[in-house]
Formats: sequence, structure tokens, C-alpha cells
Amino acid sequence: MTCYPDTSFLYALYRLQENSAQAAAYFATMAGPLEVTTLLLFEFRQSVRFQIRLHRQHASKGFPKAQGMKMLADLKADLVSGAVVIIPCPWPQVHAAAERLSELYTDAHGHRAMDILHVATAQELGAKEFLTFDTNQRILAATEGLRVLF
Repeated sequence: MTCYPDTSFLYALYRLQENSAQAAAYFATMAGPLEVTTLLLFEFRQSVRFQIRLHRQHASKGFPKAQGMKMLADLKADLVSGAVVIIPCPWPQVHAAAERLSELYTDAHGHRAMDILHVATAQELGAKEFLTFDTNQRILAATEGLRVLF
């Protein structure tokens, strides 16, 4: 694995937002498919579903169901076409690495569990680059020696 994307990168690809052009440009120039894990896909899909629910409860929050369903359909199409591929992951090693990161950094920097898991996953898969638009996650990834893009 060369680069590891996080959920903020997937959001930028599948929902129009201020950093979508950067994500799309990177995605378009990749030599191969975007590699993802089942954990990343779960977090992305769960987040989309949650945003749909938020919008249904309060129109000023989240986003409409049609938009969320399009995001999920576009991701599915990229998985079917091979533009995005699921790669296997050594979960016991990821969890051990995440525990180490949590112990080292959470108290001082307030990193969230999923952020730690994504950085640990990137490390265990041998990624050199980390694709994120999340400030706190960017700090953790860079601290751990990953080249953070964006």
C-alpha cells in the first residue's frame, strides 16, 4: 500500500465540499486503484447513514437522503469497477499498534478511537502517505512519520 485514505478523504470524493477538487485531482492521477479497508468502508457508510438521520430530524443538519444514497451508490460503482479496492488487513496487529498510539498520544492530544485505528492501519499496511482533511488526524499521522497529504 502506498497511501491510506481516511473517511474525510472519501467524503471529499463522494460529496461536494471545499476540498473535493483536491481529492478528485489526487484520485485521478493515481497509478492504480484506491486501496481501502473494510473498517474505512464501514465508518464512511455509517457516517453517511447517520448524516441522513440527522437531516431527517433537523433540516439544518446532515444532508438529504437522496444525496447520501448517491454517495453510497457512487462508492459502490467505484468498488465494482475496480477504481476502489478492498485490501486485507492484519487486524490483531492493527489493534496492538492502535493501543500503543492511544497510550502515547490520547491524553495529550485528544485523538479519537477511529482516528487512531486509521493511523495504525496505515502503519501496519506499510503506507507511506496518509490522505486526510482532518486536522487532528493529520497531526497524529505526521507525528508517526507518515507523509500527510492535504
